[in-house]
Amino acid sequence: MSNYEKLEARQPPPADELDGSGRESDSELESRDGARDARTSIDIRRKDRGIIEDEEEVEKLLSGDTEAKGLRGLFKRKEEGGDEVRLSNRERRQLEREAKREVKRESRKQRRHKKRGEESELMYEMEEGGHRESSESSGNSSEVDRQKLEEIISKPRSRKARAGKIAGVHIVIFIAFLGLIFGAYKASKSTKKQVQKVDDALLLSNGTSSFAPTTILVSLDGFRADFLHRNITPNLNALVSAGVSPQYMLPSFPSVTFPNHFTLVTGLYPESHGVVGNTFWDIDLQEEFYYTDPARSMQPKWWQGEPIWVTAEDQGVRTAIHMWPGSEAHIGDIEPAYVDKYDGKEALPNKVNRVLGLLDLPGANEPGASLDSPRPQLIAAYVPNVDADGHLYGPNSTEIRSTIAAVDTMIGDLVHGLQVRNLTDIVNIIVVADHGMASTSTSRMIQLDDLIDMSLIEHTDGWPLYGLRPKNEADLGDLYIRLKEEAYASGNFEVYLRDNDMPDRYHFSYNKRIAPLWMVPKTGWAIVTREDFDIEKAKKEGLEYHPKGLHGYDHEHPLMRAIFIAKGPAFPHTPGSKLEPFQNIEVYNIVCDSLGVEPKPNNGTLRLPLKPSGVHETVPAGEVPEDPDTSVVNKVGEETTKPVEPSLPSLPATPSSPTTPSAPAEPSSPATPDPPTTPDRPEIHDGLDQDEEDGKQPNVNHWWDWVHGKLDGIKDWASSVFNRGDNGTTPAT
Repeated sequence: MSNYEKLEARQPPPADELDGSGRESDSELESRDGARDARTSIDIRRKDRGIIEDEEEVEKLLSGDTEAKGLRGLFKRKEEGGDEVRLSNRERRQLEREAKREVKRESRKQRRHKKRGEESELMYEMEEGGHRESSESSGNSSEVDRQKLEEIISKPRSRKARAGKIAGVHIVIFIAFLGLIFGAYKASKSTKKQVQKVDDALLLSNGTSSFAPTTILVSLDGFRADFLHRNITPNLNALVSAGVSPQYMLPSFPSVTFPNHFTLVTGLYPESHGVVGNTFWDIDLQEEFYYTDPARSMQPKWWQGEPIWVTAEDQGVRTAIHMWPGSEAHIGDIEPAYVDKYDGKEALPNKVNRVLGLLDLPGANEPGASLDSPRPQLIAAYVPNVDADGHLYGPNSTEIRSTIAAVDTMIGDLVHGLQVRNLTDIVNIIVVADHGMASTSTSRMIQLDDLIDMSLIEHTDGWPLYGLRPKNEADLGDLYIRLKEEAYASGNFEVYLRDNDMPDRYHFSYNKRIAPLWMVPKTGWAIVTREDFDIEKAKKEGLEYHPKGLHGYDHEHPLMRAIFIAKGPAFPHTPGSKLEPFQNIEVYNIVCDSLGVEPKPNNGTLRLPLKPSGVHETVPAGEVPEDPDTSVVNKVGEETTKPVEPSLPSLPATPSSPTTPSAPAEPSSPATPDPPTTPDRPEIHDGLDQDEEDGKQPNVNHWWDWVHGKLDGIKDWASSVFNRGDNGTTPAT
């Protein structure tokens, strides 16, 4: 069949052959099929014209009001900015199909609503879905179709907008979910931050507000005990006269800032709390702690004890920590109510204003009180000025006198602020120091490179004392013997193996962070590498060694002594009461007791009330230590002191494999730490006073020494009897 005949076969029947519903009857279909071949050319042309008009109508509907002609207008869309974006072929074909289907659906709707008997041309459905309406209704239908097409054209953009909205909703839901998690976390922590219920009998009023037990702890870094004897500290001396204090307080070994400040707030020796120096290497972490790098040092993994601000907050006592070393490390699972980041340049009056401003906040049961901004009961403030200028100018310089006087004025302003607020007998104030300071000199230097081969050393810890970690453990014994010989020859430093002959009083053995081999210089001496300071060159050129003041030496040396002064309702002693000197491991218990907080197990034994041994006869009182002895000169022309112990101690049985120290005590655990592995292991006390401790644990070693001495005496007596000569005398040997 030809194309012409096919086209003719597709011609629809005349309108009069349709039934009332617009469909052909069965009989009419049969008659039309039989007469299909008899159609005239007029019918064929009508069919052709109808197809062409339908195609034109579809193109008009598709074009709408777009600027392009025909279907091309449909294949462009405008974004919100007005820029046209070309549609892909796939999008164009899809839109075209959707447009034709929509036109077909609309045509069917209009057909259903037409009244019977209305004169109009029949709509011919085509294979593609196009249609043709009567001239009377074509205008309205075209307008409706155009609106429909515009809606279809806008669908891709609507889909994108809808997708964007859905994505935005999901993002909001995700953020809200994170917020809920954070809120739950804060809520779980805030359960511990309930305000402490204080017995009304313990509340003290200044006339305008009620105060629960409150303590201000101030640390004057590097403030040596004898600085009180230079007639430049009237305010601190007045505090001594009104309060209670020892002649001095001993720091812990090593006498440097970070270990001692953490000891002050944990009651633990450095070997127990893990901060064993200002710098040290952790063999397990394979990382170095370096105190001047907060990115490294202010991480909780280094700080193994529980500081007092965690202890207090856990028991409902709010705390405010002003620049205290370690306070920014997020130790434990609870934060202080206030933490001020370290700023070494902050003016001293600003520190006073900060402390007094915290005291001016409303109390827990007063209007305006809030858990988010409570009045703290513990305020711990750090003052670095004396230490900084002691290093820079030396402890006997003119400049340090001005700094000491300025810090004393700060203490006076703080005490005055308490007086103005009528808090003198309501708020406790405790002033401490972490260590003292000694003068340095180019003539008191030890060149480490001249003593040992530095290529054998992997890490050095500490300063001015040196902890040495050899690359190979097999070299440890040889290095120890070599340095011992040099120490005996010069008398300017001591050498110790961590696991063999480290002095017990140092409490510096039971932690793997402590290097296996140590050089401890005499007070006032410094150990340096040639890379840091070339001693011979400096002497020839007259160069001075800096810093001019140092600490970190034997913690019991007079130049390393610190201070402790306390006054307030927790210290109801006779003004000017004198305490026996003690070590700074005791401060934690004292501060906890002043707040009514139960301390965690620690190395301290002192508890409130303190027991004075008398009253200071004169304030200030005590000896003023002199600078290091310079009366003896050794074989290389360096100032020295004569060695006390000329004999070499015995080496460990296997110097190449030193005993691994046990892990430090975990003070945060409520249980008492593991028992000591040797009799020398420092004891973690559970809060018993010293008398109870002594009765609980008799001195077994002392008893055995007494028995051993008696046995030796009997042995000597028996030998003298059996070896006696005929004349009754003991023969010469």
